[in-house]
Amino acid sequence: MFPDDASCAAYLARVRWPQGFVCPACKAASDAWNESRGRLECRICHYQTSVTAGTIMDKTRTPLTTWFEAAWHLTTAKNGLSAKTLERTLGTAYRTAWAILQRYRVSMVRSEREQLSGTIEVDETLVGGVEQGGKREREQLSGTIEVDETLVGGVEQGGKRGRGSTNSIVVVAVEIKEPTGFGRIRMRHIPDASGTSLQQFVRDVAAQGATVHTDGWTGYNGLRNDGYVHEKTILSSSGDPAHVAMPGVHRVVSLLKRWVLGTHQGSIVPAHLQSYLEEFTFRFNRRTSKSRGLVFRRLLEQAVVTGPVTAADVTFGYHWS
Repeated sequence: MFPDDASCAAYLARVRWPQGFVCPACKAASDAWNESRGRLECRICHYQTSVTAGTIMDKTRTPLTTWFEAAWHLTTAKNGLSAKTLERTLGTAYRTAWAILQRYRVSMVRSEREQLSGTIEVDETLVGGVEQGGKREREQLSGTIEVDETLVGGVEQGGKRGRGSTNSIVVVAVEIKEPTGFGRIRMRHIPDASGTSLQQFVRDVAAQGATVHTDGWTGYNGLRNDGYVHEKTILSSSGDPAHVAMPGVHRVVSLLKRWVLGTHQGSIVPAHLQSYLEEFTFRFNRRTSKSRGLVFRRLLEQAVVTGPVTAADVTFGYHWS
């Protein structure tokens, strides 16, 4: 389907400018002149650019066919793939495969993505019967958002347990559908389990007014003041184990740890942990997609609207704002 760089560039152009070329300098919409070496020249202001300029592929020396093949394997492999596996698959250097994956992980996060609400759009229903003029509306199911933390990393002999350990702390939010099922998720690597870190995470990922279900940890005590309906379950006195009282978070955490150990052999350093969490989130939130080709297209759509990411940006861990 994409035998050469020209076909890849043509596809990226359609994804980036679905209504036709728009000059990044003067913002005019016009047919660009095709120059040598893949350059595009605006007919209005004569500004020269390329289909990859201003994207995560900006100034890349890696063939576009390699970028496309990496995106296809990344989105079609059931459990994703490690940089070592991609190196063997593409026949490239390990550093090239690793850098491509890290850049794609950055692009998996949409800056305008919606906050979790606990309200799930299920399907379209007919209101007023099937007669002509009947309205079509979406059925809304209200639910809750479960929030809890987990530890990611090895267990050192003699180390502390629980929230006081030296392992990486990851806080997870999961939309719970009623009566059963899970919606979208969000994850964040946080420095500690203090109220400052936990409440900031909830404010960032959950819409105000949503019902947030947590355990009895005091770090969540200020959620009501932030405009949330806070449901608290003190696990030590509830009589139910944690995976029964909060099934959504613990199911997602179990899948996350299995993915880290299986696909990446547990070799994720804290500096890069957030990037892997974003990939897991991207995959989980699109788990019901019936077409892998659509997920592939979505990844490229986000790749061309994400600003340039250099090797220096990802080498020691991407700075997630």
